Amino acid sequence: MPPSSSGSSSFDSSPVSVVAALRAAGCVFAEDEARLILSAAPGPEELAAMVTRRASGLPLEHVLGWAEFSGLRIAVEHGVFVPRRRTEFLVSEALAQAPDASVVVDLCCGSGAVGAALAAVLSGVELHAADIDPVAVRCAHHNVATYGGHAHQGDLFDALPADLRGRVGILAANVPYVPTEEVGLLPPEARDHEPLVALDGGGDGLDVLRRVVAGAPEWLAPGGCLLVETSERQAPTAVEAFEAAGLVTRLAVSDELYAHVVAGVRS
Repeated sequence: MPPSSSGSSSFDSSPVSVVAALRAAGCVFAEDEARLILSAAPGPEELAAMVTRRASGLPLEHVLGWAEFSGLRIAVEHGVFVPRRRTEFLVSEALAQAPDASVVVDLCCGSGAVGAALAAVLSGVELHAADIDPVAVRCAHHNVATYGGHAHQGDLFDALPADLRGRVGILAANVPYVPTEEVGLLPPEARDHEPLVALDGGGDGLDVLRRVVAGAPEWLAPGGCLLVETSERQAPTAVEAFEAAGLVTRLAVSDELYAHVVAGVRS
């Protein structure tokens, strides 16, 4: 039974008890999560509250206030999409495709994790992140500001400064790609605690992807690259959309991360 968050008097704050509480709540990696929560909690009362929140189903990253991504600690507020480890593959593909990019845009940025990870490697890059969700934009601002980046609120390209047209070297768009009818099948941590706008990609899951691909060529610099994460099932249709937009397209797959990234270069 989860501990009470009303105080520490009824909660045994020993590591063994924290692990037991998390395991009883169904946390598969209870030992690892307990270690992180114990290291983050400033005192017994805060520890009890954090364990209670995690046991109730709140994502671990929302409990901690951060997620590890590409070797960085990314701030993640409650209600913001949690960056997935598989999306690190999108970052590595972007760096391989455009190692000398001077302008990076992280579209549908969520926490801004992708943009921050790229800027951490591309020294001195001009970084912009954009999302339609004001909570995400506030969170992204915190994460990209470390690299001199800017966060903008708005619907896709409408959010971006006009002077970026034709200048973007890397356009990374981790768009929502879950088909509407399948959102309810997601794990509770996602469907109950992450914004629907960051998950629901429309009828076949590719509505937002198509809009991004259609608008990308006018924003990319010559040789600039658009990269979008998608699923194995959706990848062939996504590739067709890239090719229809006139982009030189390839599909990259990581079996280890079960990640699929479509990349398209403006010729």
